[in-house]
Amino acid sequence: MTKPSGLPQYPKSYWLDSTNLPAYPALEQSIEVDAAVVGGGISGITTAYLLAKEGLKVALIEAGRLLNGTTGSTTAKITAQHDLFYDPLIRSSGIEKAELYYRAADDAISFIRQTVEEYDISCGLKEQDAYVFTDSDAYIGKLQSEMEAYHKLGIPSSYTEHIELPVPHKAAIVMHKQAQFHPLHYLQELVGAFVKAGGAIYEQTTAVDVEQGRRPKIMTLSGHSITCKHVVSCTHFPFYEALGLYFARMHADRSYVLGIQSKAHYPGGMYISAEDPVRSVRSVDMPDGGKLLLIGGQGHKTGQGICTIRHYEELEQFSEQYFQPERIAYRWSAQDLVTDDKLPYIGHLTSGTDNIYVATGFRKWGMTSGTTSALLIRDLIMERDNPFAPLFSPSRPITLAGVGKLITDNVDVAKHLVAGKLELVRKKPEEVAEDEGSVVTVAGKRAGAYRDKEGKLYLVDTTCTHMGCEVEWNNGDRTWDCPCHGSRFSITGEVIEGPAEKPLKSLSAASER
Repeated sequence: MTKPSGLPQYPKSYWLDSTNLPAYPALEQSIEVDAAVVGGGISGITTAYLLAKEGLKVALIEAGRLLNGTTGSTTAKITAQHDLFYDPLIRSSGIEKAELYYRAADDAISFIRQTVEEYDISCGLKEQDAYVFTDSDAYIGKLQSEMEAYHKLGIPSSYTEHIELPVPHKAAIVMHKQAQFHPLHYLQELVGAFVKAGGAIYEQTTAVDVEQGRRPKIMTLSGHSITCKHVVSCTHFPFYEALGLYFARMHADRSYVLGIQSKAHYPGGMYISAEDPVRSVRSVDMPDGGKLLLIGGQGHKTGQGICTIRHYEELEQFSEQYFQPERIAYRWSAQDLVTDDKLPYIGHLTSGTDNIYVATGFRKWGMTSGTTSALLIRDLIMERDNPFAPLFSPSRPITLAGVGKLITDNVDVAKHLVAGKLELVRKKPEEVAEDEGSVVTVAGKRAGAYRDKEGKLYLVDTTCTHMGCEVEWNNGDRTWDCPCHGSRFSITGEVIEGPAEKPLKSLSAASER
């Protein structure tokens, strides 16, 4: 076997690379609509589409470009199998809530299938079985318990000690008749249907605040506003929290994906390992008839852990060991938010905000949970009963396990806040090599430096503009990441991911070496 040439120099998502998305204008004047949806991923686009179908006048705004966030970086599994999840959920919350969760995910899968059929969308939708496998004796019992939970819930499934995927394994559970697709080709059609239904789209339009009231007003970074009856925040991390304290009730995780080309036989199916380090595998049918294998995993809290390029290297080694890659065509990473009880927050932003809604905390399963959120929020706005509203309500009571997780996460935040302030930094900006980023000392203070391939140096203040933690360099994706609440910034300090809304302070203009 010929060893592949190595990792691509820069991260790029296959989904984005294989989709020609139209551009939409920025908001250039204040407007009034029935509903304003903030966020251009699967939850925002699907919500806007559904509300427009109901006859509402809807505006969809996005801080950057549509579908360039987490939705553009997913592995795009359409499944109700969300790791080893149902047995722990039954134990912590009861079988009724577990049944509701499965029904919500299954309804989302049905909605996607029906929508693809309705519009005859060419998005590579393909039915697949979804596997959770293990090569650890310690996890066999957990798989068996999850299998028992499937049986209690009536989920079509099976248990096996053999899978065709060429990786070490001792057992697996299978959820039958799940699916996969090209998420951007699917959502591109929903965008077109939304516009055809009278919807308006504004890109490069950053929402920064909401003036509450009977008709709330969204304030944008450019100074223009959107007055409406209903505000829906689908911005990954809520752009507006009110008194919801979402920053303290969720943490941000990053995970990594390689897109490899291989002539090795692929048996079909979607796979994820039960134990760490997580390994996720699915295939993509390429236009030329070949297959791209998406090898994912290596999750960790944003801004924490080992040098980030090593996560890609770990996946590269795994791919070489089991999948005979001829070429690593793509690499990219994604950020996901995890709630204290692992259930998404979908519904009214707080118990006191009747006309502001939120969808967040999808825990890496945004294709189903993002669709669930759109269906649920549509029903709330249209004042229809929805059986899933109490389960996903952001104001639901916190569980005992959730209290423990909340304490642990916030102790971790405090630890990183203090550690960043006390870090002793000796490196100077002039010591930073080309295409290198590093924490440095400028005038005795901590700063972030990146020097591009032309020798131009960019310096930023490393204090996160959200709550003052110190950001760390992410050399895998060339970003500055906050280890406390997951905000991410570009080399020039611009916000890539919230909860931060303001950029890092630039310490000097770019300079030549």
